[in-house]
Amino acid sequence: MLLLTLPLAAALASLRVPLWGARAITVASGAASFALALALVPTAAHRDVACLRFLRVDAVSAVFLLATGFLYAVVAVYSVGYLSGGHGRPPRYERRVWAGLNLFVWAMLAAPMMSNLALLWVAIEVTTVISALLVAVEDTDGAAEAAWKYVLLASGGLCLALLAVIFAYYAGAQVLGQSYDLGFTQLLHAAPRLPHTAVELAFVLAVLGFGTKMGLVPVHTWLPDAHSEAPTPVSALLSGSLLAVSFYAILRFYQVTQAAVGPAFPRNVLLVFGVASLLLAMLYLFGQRDLKRLLAYSSVEHMGILAIGVGFGAPAALAGVLLHVLAHAAAKGNAFLGAGVFVRKLGTKRISAIRGGLDLLPWSGPLFLVAIFALGAMPPFGLFRSEFEIVAGGLGSGGYAAAAILVVAVTVAFLGLASSVTRMLMLPGTPPGDGAPDRVPSLVAGSADQARAATAVASRPARAVARGEPSGWMVLPVVIGALALLVLGVHPPAELTELFGRAVALLRGTAS
Repeated sequence: MLLLTLPLAAALASLRVPLWGARAITVASGAASFALALALVPTAAHRDVACLRFLRVDAVSAVFLLATGFLYAVVAVYSVGYLSGGHGRPPRYERRVWAGLNLFVWAMLAAPMMSNLALLWVAIEVTTVISALLVAVEDTDGAAEAAWKYVLLASGGLCLALLAVIFAYYAGAQVLGQSYDLGFTQLLHAAPRLPHTAVELAFVLAVLGFGTKMGLVPVHTWLPDAHSEAPTPVSALLSGSLLAVSFYAILRFYQVTQAAVGPAFPRNVLLVFGVASLLLAMLYLFGQRDLKRLLAYSSVEHMGILAIGVGFGAPAALAGVLLHVLAHAAAKGNAFLGAGVFVRKLGTKRISAIRGGLDLLPWSGPLFLVAIFALGAMPPFGLFRSEFEIVAGGLGSGGYAAAAILVVAVTVAFLGLASSVTRMLMLPGTPPGDGAPDRVPSLVAGSADQARAATAVASRPARAVARGEPSGWMVLPVVIGALALLVLGVHPPAELTELFGRAVALLRGTAS
């Protein structure tokens, strides 16, 4: 109950207290929420946790709560530095961001805790409304366009997801009667008696519908725009947590479908969508001009890896998928937070305009490089371990072609990431005295204001950008994320390993 109510209380308080109070409350709420998610791990590793009639946490839920709780904590700290100083924004902008961040996380924490499919759908719909407002909060033409595109496509996808819930209800009503409440455990127990056609149709609609929010091809097109235009803390939450929560919804339908019709059908569907997402994202990682769009297409790649891992169905692959959820949250959070430092320092997201990052940002430059290595599944980070387990599971289950595609595509995708990041970090920056004028970050409201700001900046004498970090608040969370990636890659805690073991048994339908 605390995990569910604490971020909501923080959001309401952020609208009333002074701005310094909103910062302190959000940081405290983020740290407390992550601690509460950690506290659930030992119990969820052995049994389900239920509260009232509509809250239920099992081992699968706990993994996604951990990912969201961790990102909530680090993003809250990062946002103190990101939002400090105003940077031409009115005070109400910062207040809206603080309240929106807390509300957004509240909805993403609520989704894995819902005990039935209908409430799960409602929670994910709430994340759409809140995150769309956060994408548009910059009040620029690009942000407004990205928000509308996101709302239209995500709402269309969630309409398909609602149809999936309706077909699941229809299938359950044939066995459980008209008055049952779409409880997940009820459906799972009745699964062997459910009509196959309705269950299969519900699963395909769920993959298409929730896959829109997850970023699976071909329903991914909102994702690069929204990630690029949103404030950096929101981009980190969108990529590291929201996509994973949508994947969680697909996993719940996967469990019911597997128990009802056998594992072959749902696994084949996920393999098709996963391979398509991985291949398309691999190609789009080359030639990107916008840093945050580059990272957004990397998210599509990793969502494809998750779908392929579940498609393999082997215990090792499923354990790798669960580890991948946590490691991707840390790595992609680090990457977006690092990108936000570059945008703050140089006032641009254009990859061609960013040079000398390692020298210009003595902490954030190397940490951003570490995040890119982690996203490319380099050892000793968590994504190397998770992808190794997924590939090993695929080979062990006979999925040789998909495993080979995964290895080749991940390697090519890393080359795409590395080619852009190498230029940003390794090529020498502008020498002192010959520097371009400071660029104004695209954080002020309205295109007219941006034009006036650009004119004012252009009239000033050119000067080099000073070496150093914009704020220590923007460095500390990335250091914590890098340490988390090392722990996940080298030696995950025993409690986490137990949690993964029970979650794998639940996903395979073999848990007691």
